[in-house]
This record gives sequence, C-alpha cells and structure tokens, in this order.
Amino acid sequence: MYHFIGIKGSGMASLAEIVADRGETVSGSDIEKYIFTQKPLEERGIKITGFDETNIQPGMTVIIGNAFGDDNVEVKKAKALPSVTCYYYHEFLGKLLEEYVSISVAGTHGKTTTTGLLSHVLENVRPTGYLIGDGSGKMPRDSHYFVLESCEYQRHFMAYHPDYAMITNIELDHVDYYPDLTSYRQAFEDFANQVKKGVVLFGDDENVMQLKVKTAHLYYGLNEYNDVRAQNVEEREDGTSYDVYYKGALFGHFDFPFVGKPLLWNTLGVIAIGIMEGLSAKLLQDAIAGFGGVKRRFIIEEKNGNVYIDDYAHHPTAIKYMIEAARTKYPDRKIIAIFKPDRYSRIYYFMDRFAEELKQADEVFLCHFPQNAAHEEGISITIADLAEKIEGSHITLEDEAAAKELAAHGPAVYLFMSSKDIYKFKNKVKEFH
Repeated sequence: MYHFIGIKGSGMASLAEIVADRGETVSGSDIEKYIFTQKPLEERGIKITGFDETNIQPGMTVIIGNAFGDDNVEVKKAKALPSVTCYYYHEFLGKLLEEYVSISVAGTHGKTTTTGLLSHVLENVRPTGYLIGDGSGKMPRDSHYFVLESCEYQRHFMAYHPDYAMITNIELDHVDYYPDLTSYRQAFEDFANQVKKGVVLFGDDENVMQLKVKTAHLYYGLNEYNDVRAQNVEEREDGTSYDVYYKGALFGHFDFPFVGKPLLWNTLGVIAIGIMEGLSAKLLQDAIAGFGGVKRRFIIEEKNGNVYIDDYAHHPTAIKYMIEAARTKYPDRKIIAIFKPDRYSRIYYFMDRFAEELKQADEVFLCHFPQNAAHEEGISITIADLAEKIEGSHITLEDEAAAKELAAHGPAVYLFMSSKDIYKFKNKVKEFH
C-alpha cells in the first residue's frame, strides 16, 4: 500500500499515477481545493482525502511531497511508525528509475514540453513510461523506457542516476535557494556527470557550454559547432521546418506543426537523443509531427474571434518566448498578456526583466500574488511594484467583474501565463465572449 502526502502536486500526481499503473494500491491526501491534477488520479480510482493522521497505517510505503515537513500530521506519524517506509518524492523517483532505461530532461526552461515530446517519440519505438510536470504520469507494465522531468530545485535531481539526460538550457532561477549563477550552474554540471551513458546539451546556451561534462555527450543547436545542428530554418504561422545535420552530414529534413523557437530547440534536442539511440530520421519526423502537446503549455482555444492561450510561463525568458510565439502564429492580432506571479523572490530578483518582456505585448494585465505564495525573508513587494515599471499596465482581480472588463478589450489573443491556477480566470473571460 502506497500513500502520497500532497498527492495533487504536479510531480506527486504523476508519480502516483505511475505507481498505480504498476499494479500497486495507492491512496493520497492533500488540500480540499480542486486542482486539475486530480482528474487522472480519480480516473484510476485513487482515493484522495484531506490530511489526517489516521490515513497512515502500519506497513505502508509513504511518499512525502517535497513541500511538506514534520509539522504535517501525516508526515509526523509516518516517521514515528517503525513499520512505515518513508521517501521524499525525489528519493523514491530516483529509486524507481533504476528499473528502466531512463532519460532525464533537465534545464531551466522547456522541461515539461520536452519530456512530453520525448516520451511520445519513444512510445513509437518501445513501451515507454513517463513522468511529466503537468500532472501526467504513465507506466505500461512492459515499459522499456522511462522519461522523467527532472527538477534542479534544491538539487533534487541529484537523486537521479539516469542512463541518458538532456539539458535544455541554464538561466538562474530558484533564487530563494541558489545564491548565484555559479552555484546554479554547478548543480547541472554535477548532475550531468552522474549520468550513466550519454547527455545531450543545448550548445547555443553559453551557460550550458561552460559545463565540464565528462559523460559522453552531444551538443545540439543552430550554431555551427554543434554536433546536431538545424540549418535552413523556416518559421511560418502554421509551423517550422529545417534540415538536421549530424557531425556535418545531412541526417534528414523535418517539418513540424509547431511555432516558436523553444519548440524548435526542444524538437532538435529530442532528435539528438534519437540519434544516440540509433533512431531513423523518418521515425523521428513522423513521431514528432504527431505530438499533441502537454497540459498548460501554449494550449490554444478559440471563441467568437478571440484566442485564449494558457501557458505555465513564470520566468522572464519563458514570457519572452511565449509572446514571440503568439506573434509568429497570430502576426496581425492584438496580444494581451495576463500574468500571475508565483514567488515573491522571483519577481523581486527579476523585476526589470519581467517588465521588459511583458512590455512586448500590446496590453498587460497583472494579477495579484496568490495567498499561498512563499514570503521570503527580507523581501517586501506587491504586484504594484511591477506594474509601475510597465506603462499602461493594469492590475486586475480574478473575479467575474474583472473577467468582464478584460473581455471588453477583445477581440484579441489573450495570453494567460502563470505556474498557478490562472486558467480559471481564462475560463471566466471566455464566458463573456
């Protein structure tokens, strides 16, 4: 019997789904608020309750979400019972991946989409399990591959020793934990050097290029020194095409229905992994072209001449690329950026960059910090501090009246960006169109 404390967290939900798919009995606990990650749990018949020490029974294996400490009643009891085996999320995941040919996807940006894309490709080769940071997890009983999103926060990915890994980029983040770029970059270097067989590295990123990687590796990107290189790139409203060269020789021509540079880079990284595994250009082209995306990553809906895009973007660079992608796909439309911050420290540290990137939209609406946003010591800001740096921006609530007001600014492309539940505000806006 496996019990997950904090089962609605995106990684925890994915892991619980995997454990259930392996034939184990699974239960979990969390806050009572509905979160989109619980739907696939309920579809598997996983019982979800509130936190209660009676949920913890002798003989259980308990997986503890990384956000929960000894002050949680279930964590306290689980650790007090000698017959209960306890793991934190990343510890259990590190143990699990040893049973498969594992591929970790790491990096500041693009982990979720790339993990989803890579697992989709490998499903066309051998049975494949995956853990994606959008709350999606799957593990067929006969899985050969296991693709997992691997987070650098508090160096959690050091619990993983995968067969292969990809590093999509490196840009300072999680400034509440990492004091500077040097320590942040060092974490990725340490991780890359414990990979067993091979690493693919985004060679157009200067921070990635500074890593001293001893594991066998390939660089991918657009620059000429990359081992796997995209050339003759054509970006269109309906997609992207390019030729891939491997060590100077043409590997194949690729044409995908995706827009935006991040997806160009992500597909190229997946192709590099495919080359390491000896996959053909045709298999990779056909598989990637059939990828349907992942939850909360540039998810597009349309209604009465308006476009609504939901995305997880919560870092200035991600915001930059999301606005650029919206411009590419909808070049003649008004772009309205709606952003909800997640951490005070992230906004405080990157304030000017958030302002700079959000200004690239035609209009900007800023939501307040969520009530459960972490208050780091020594940081005292409000959303008004960011608004002051963006001329003409609006601070908005997320209620019915605010949704009606925002809807009145259409027709437009509404780009909702946050790691939090901004998609609920998007749904309200849609009701007024």
